[in-house]
Amino acid sequence: MAKATGQDLSFKRPRRTRQFGWRLVLYRLTALFAILGPGFVTANVDNDPGGILTYSQAGAKYGYALLWTLIPTTIALIVVQEMAARMGVATGKGLSDLIREEFGLRLTFFTMVVLSLADLGNIFAEFAGIASAMGIFGVSKYISVPIGAALVWYVIVNGTYKPVERLLILFSLVYFTYPVSAFLAHPDWSEALRSTLIPDLRADPQYITMIVGLIGTTITPWMQFYLQASIVEKGVSKQEYRFARWDVILGCVFTDVIAFFIVVACAATLFKSGHGEINDAAEAAVALRPVAGQFATILFGLGLINASVLSAAILPLATAYNVCEGLGFESGVDKRFSEARIFYSLYTVLIVLGAGFVLIPGLPLLKLILLSQVANGVLIPFVLVYMLKLVNREELMGDMKNGPWANAIAWSTSISMIVLTAFMLGDSFFGKH
Repeated sequence: MAKATGQDLSFKRPRRTRQFGWRLVLYRLTALFAILGPGFVTANVDNDPGGILTYSQAGAKYGYALLWTLIPTTIALIVVQEMAARMGVATGKGLSDLIREEFGLRLTFFTMVVLSLADLGNIFAEFAGIASAMGIFGVSKYISVPIGAALVWYVIVNGTYKPVERLLILFSLVYFTYPVSAFLAHPDWSEALRSTLIPDLRADPQYITMIVGLIGTTITPWMQFYLQASIVEKGVSKQEYRFARWDVILGCVFTDVIAFFIVVACAATLFKSGHGEINDAAEAAVALRPVAGQFATILFGLGLINASVLSAAILPLATAYNVCEGLGFESGVDKRFSEARIFYSLYTVLIVLGAGFVLIPGLPLLKLILLSQVANGVLIPFVLVYMLKLVNREELMGDMKNGPWANAIAWSTSISMIVLTAFMLGDSFFGKH
C-alpha cells in the first residue's frame, strides 16, 4: 500500500508543477496585457501614411536592396524608445517637462517650435493619407477628410486614457493586412532574406537620401515625447517597468516586421514591373492589383486607412503634449476640457489645420510627405542628445540611468544620422545636377 501511495505521489507532483507553470505563464501574460499600450501604440503609429509611402518608395525604387536597414534601425528604435519609457517611469515627468527643467525655457521654446513645425508637416501627411486611402474605394477627400477629422477629434476629446488606449491597440492589429498583401504578391523570399542580412552599400546620393528617410520614418522625434508622456499619464511604476520594457520591445519589433512586408510587397510588384516612382501610398495599393490581385489591393488600402486614422489621432496629440509640457501647461487625455483648455485647443487647431490643408486643390502632397520624413531624420539627433544628457544624470535617474550598451547604440545612431544628413545636404547644395 505504501508503495502504491508513493507511486501515486510521484505521479501527481509533475502535474502540480505543470499547473503551477501554466498559472505563472498566465499571470505573466495577464500582467503584460495590463501594461501593454504606450510602447506598442507609439511604435505602430510610426507606420503612418508617410512611413508607408517611404517604405513603398524604397521597395518600388530599389527592390529588396534596402531591407538590410531594418535590422540596425529596429535595434536603435528599441534602445531609444526604452530610454524614453525608463525616463518616464524614473522621473514621473514627460520629456518636454524635463528639457524645460534641465535646460531652461528659452532652449525649450526653440525646440518646441522646430519640432511642432516638423510635426505639422507629418499631420498634413496623415490627413493626406486618409484622402488617398479612401480614394481607392471611390470616396472623395472632401467627404472622407472632414469625417475622419471629426471622428478622431471626438474620440480623443471625449474619451479617457484607458479606453482610448485599448481602441488604439485594436487599430494597431489591423496592420496584419500588410503581411497578407506581401504573400499574395509572391515575392522572391530567398532574395528578400539575403538583402535583409547582407548590407547593400552604395554612394548614390538618392540611395543615401532614401536611407535617411527610412531611418527618419522609423525613429521619429515625436515618438519619444509621446511615449514618455503616455507612460507618465498611465502611471507606470518602477515595479511594472519590466512589463513596460517588453511593451516597447514588442511594439518596435512588430512595427518593423510590418515595414519589412510593405517593402517586400512593393519590391515584388512595382520594382519588378518597372514602376519605380509612385505619387502616394494609395498608388502602391492600386499597383498591386495586376500582379497580386484585387484582394491584395483591398488589404493594402485597408491598412492605409487604418494607419491614416490612427496617426491622425496621435500626431496632433503628441504635438499638444510636447508644447504644453514644455511650456508648463496642463495636459492629458484624462483631463476635462475645462482643466486643460490650451492642450485641447491646440489639439483641435492642429486637426483643423491638417484636414483643411489637404483640402486645398493642387498641393504637392508627395513632396510634402517625403520631406516630413527626411525632416524627422534631420531632427532626431538633436532629440537624442537631449535624451542622452538626461538619462545619464544619476541625480535624476538614480539606479535607472543608462548603461554602456544603451549609450553606445544611442550615440552611434545620432552620429550616423548626422553623417548621413550632412552627406545628403552637401549633395543637394554642391552636387552636380
